[in-house]
Amino acid sequence: MRSILLQQFSGYLSTGGSNRYYIKDLTWQVKQGEHWVLLGGNGAGKSALGATLIGEAKQQSGQRHSTFNNLQLVSSDLQKQLLSANRKSDKPQKVTDILFSAPEINRDLCQQLITALNFDALLNRNFTDLSTGETRKLLLIKALSANSDLVVLDEPFDGLDTESARQLNRLLKQLSTHTFFVFVLNRIDEIPAFVDHFAYVSKGLLQHSLVKPCAAKRADLFKLLHLEHTSITIPDSPEPTFISNVNAPLVKLTDTHVRYGEQTIFENLNWAIKQHQHWQLTGKNGSGKTCLLNLITGDNPQCYNNEIEVFGFKRGTGESIWDIKQHIGYISNTLHLQYRVSISALNTVISGFFDSIGLYQQASELQMRLAKQWLALIGLSDKANCAFTQLSYGDQRLLLIVRAMVKHPALVILDEPCLGLDEANRQRVLLLIEKVCAAKTSTVIYVNHHAADTIKGIEHTLKMEDFKPTYYEQHTAHSESTI
Repeated sequence: MRSILLQQFSGYLSTGGSNRYYIKDLTWQVKQGEHWVLLGGNGAGKSALGATLIGEAKQQSGQRHSTFNNLQLVSSDLQKQLLSANRKSDKPQKVTDILFSAPEINRDLCQQLITALNFDALLNRNFTDLSTGETRKLLLIKALSANSDLVVLDEPFDGLDTESARQLNRLLKQLSTHTFFVFVLNRIDEIPAFVDHFAYVSKGLLQHSLVKPCAAKRADLFKLLHLEHTSITIPDSPEPTFISNVNAPLVKLTDTHVRYGEQTIFENLNWAIKQHQHWQLTGKNGSGKTCLLNLITGDNPQCYNNEIEVFGFKRGTGESIWDIKQHIGYISNTLHLQYRVSISALNTVISGFFDSIGLYQQASELQMRLAKQWLALIGLSDKANCAFTQLSYGDQRLLLIVRAMVKHPALVILDEPCLGLDEANRQRVLLLIEKVCAAKTSTVIYVNHHAADTIKGIEHTLKMEDFKPTYYEQHTAHSESTI
């Protein structure tokens, strides 16, 4: 019987530059026929254990023995590495070049995955032109069609719209008869039904392991993932908040469109956002949600080809991008990927006062005090002096969320803020957003694919499907073919 055995394994994973994550005395065996899920809090070491299993860690002592063939990994770190490499390259890779570069690719299976995940129309694009969800689909298709014995899927559903997540679940179930999976998940409701081994990770160790647990035992394990929530009180605003004319919208878009060559992402979009009128923005992967948000922030140059008013400024009338951004707090997966500076956790929060990636100005005593209060609110006071790049993905995410909120901006844009968060921190962030909505110092735009992650106080919805060109429907049919 094939298996992977780690016995008193010690080593380290490189996490960028000279940063390393150390694994000590890890003993773990995954056998043929087993499907695992690793659960635990942010920073517990789940991702590190998954990467170590397939041989990504440099071994210092102990044993690692594998009789599996062709091990694969899909993770946010891999996504980040590919994006970084393509940004540094003079010629970005085509999607097809990435997808079909591996000699072991099963082309028939690959095409079935492409069809099922509605990926055909993206094959000739540059990798850097893909959305977060589309990038995750690419990595999944490549890994799952590589004739692997074992695949480690680290948060595979993050960034996927509801239909794509449903299709992926169906595909994984079909593949599970001959490919074995180890899932790294933060959300309990995403655990596939065929998973039969549950493990709880804490401080880089497998603290609890259950084989085919009954419902009662699973419930006991899940209790370890929950946090008792105390009343959350939002720190004060550092200065008087932005006040607009009560009858004038903060943001107004008229007959807005985004086009790249002959491709229309969306068109005929009209949207007015009034102060303290909170919105949820929905749409499938590639529907233009992030494009739309970037028109508002000024990060998409097509904002000057449209009729857009933001905080009283009409785009293209001499306003600077900083006239706009001083009133906006923003968290997105793109920002997370770009935030690669090695400053402290505390200074990461402080950078939100200055809308900078990194900190290049002296903070006032008030700003320092408020940043520490926000740090305490998310339970990271003990990591105030830790480098941002050395923290877990989940801790980084929490820091970037409060960075967006720290100055109580007129507009808070939360583009899938809960990606990468464990169950306890996800609940904490949802409650925090609810408090921000109720505080009436900021107006919130919230992007989310999970129906369960609703926010009390967000009562308005904009659906991107309402603004797609008519030919969009021909690209949205999903195949139900059997793999």
